Amino acid sequence: MIFLRYESFRSYLKLYPVTSALIALNIIYFIVIAVSGDPNSIVHAYKFGAFATNVEFDPYGTDEPWRYVTSIFMHSGIEHLLYNMFALLVFAPPLERLLNSVRYAFYYLLCGIAGNAMSAVVNVIEGDPNSHIGVGASGAIYGIYGAFLYISLFRKSQLDESSRKTVYTILIFGVIYSFLVPRVDLWAHVGGALAGFLLYRLFDRLKTRRRSA
Repeated sequence: MIFLRYESFRSYLKLYPVTSALIALNIIYFIVIAVSGDPNSIVHAYKFGAFATNVEFDPYGTDEPWRYVTSIFMHSGIEHLLYNMFALLVFAPPLERLLNSVRYAFYYLLCGIAGNAMSAVVNVIEGDPNSHIGVGASGAIYGIYGAFLYISLFRKSQLDESSRKTVYTILIFGVIYSFLVPRVDLWAHVGGALAGFLLYRLFDRLKTRRRSA
């Protein structure tokens, strides 16, 4: 079972530097936002970098594109933060080892950006007149799940049966949870997972070509 963590704190930091840094940044930024105001306040979240779109004035959030990134490190409350950081703590390390730290860092950010982009596109298609505000690392984390879904389906020898079942279970319950809880951005999750699946497929194909060259 590759998702069980046995490392000591020091070993974890040494083996998974990017994941450790991401967790630290999320926690630090949450503290900064919480100390200065209410993380659940839309105005306060927007001030600190929440992803924002408006169908009429800025449907894809391109006026301030940096929000595609800053929002990945923001959370609406302590439960939201702890849930995502637990997922990152447990599920990200094996992927960081598979991709290497530098590639994994770009992978994580791209999946988070893709999650926001998917959310924006669906918001435009639905024609919702209200402004959309989004925060959270979920899109990037679902990108990690997307990578393991690809491995589970096409590289089964790299994962034991328990790990594959864990991946399927998380994704199924994640989709159900996203439908049942109104404030959860389902399409950010879908966008992140799809991006993760396709990106890992690309990395896998490039690795296969290098081996066969």
